[in-house]
Amino acid sequence: MPHTDSDIRAILYGLPPADLAEMPEGAAQVSPLIPGSARLEDVAEASLDAALLLAPPGTAERRYALALAIRAVKPGGRLVAMAPKDKGGTRLAKELRGFGCAVTDEPRRHHRICTATRPDMPAGIEAALAGGAPRHIDNLALCTQPGIFSWDRLDPGSALLLRHLPALSGRGADFGCGLGILARAVLKSPKVASLALIDIDRRAIEMARRNVGEPGATLHWADLRSAEPALTGLDFVVTNPPFHDGGAEDQALGQAFITRAAAVLRPSGTLYLVANTHLPYEAPLRAAFRTVTTLATEGGYKLFEARK
Repeated sequence: MPHTDSDIRAILYGLPPADLAEMPEGAAQVSPLIPGSARLEDVAEASLDAALLLAPPGTAERRYALALAIRAVKPGGRLVAMAPKDKGGTRLAKELRGFGCAVTDEPRRHHRICTATRPDMPAGIEAALAGGAPRHIDNLALCTQPGIFSWDRLDPGSALLLRHLPALSGRGADFGCGLGILARAVLKSPKVASLALIDIDRRAIEMARRNVGEPGATLHWADLRSAEPALTGLDFVVTNPPFHDGGAEDQALGQAFITRAAAVLRPSGTLYLVANTHLPYEAPLRAAFRTVTTLATEGGYKLFEARK
């Protein structure tokens, strides 16, 4: 059953622009994309005074987060939700009214900011929770959840990497592991002693824990741009790094993955990295590794083998 720390009286979901809404006093962060945050799913019903959300762009994911927040706020409590106009903001007011909330809607700085009052008996909460909840889907034969990268299909970049990935050995890591699709393939090799699965998305780590049951796997909810988890002397790293942050392209993300891989690999250790062909990763790869080989270029993606 959901529970909550008795000290939590308000929540913050994501990092809304500070000049667009006032943060509730003492708000606990609950975004699944900020490592160390509390789980919004675990906050007890009608236990909060206020909630502030930067609503996610995907419809199922957004409605799920809104439903969890409405459920957690006390009747008559205040909920502020915002989103860029082109990333779900124009739908927010209608969605909140569909839950039975009284809503005011204000446009500001390319965002829509909705202030809502939680009704005594919200409508449609269970349907929204079901729509955004974890589930098993047959086409992947994996447990997954809306909001995770490529949650309902095999990403073409990962598919390319899977087709060309050799049997690996020793100690390794999967940077940005997602649902654990690459990890499952890596761990089929009996010579792999251990594999660290790392992702910034708590939901991905929770699903990967269900999908990857091999004893050599360890899972870490972490931002690879930080120092955690502590890794050193690895034999290999596999990755299909993200290149969007908050919906905007950010090539620095992939470059950070390259730098971190070079730091954790032993001499002669190998990085296998797949990326969209337009991303200029050749220069940072050559700066960080002794040799860089393009193993495949196909369907708008390129696969590199970089040896330290």
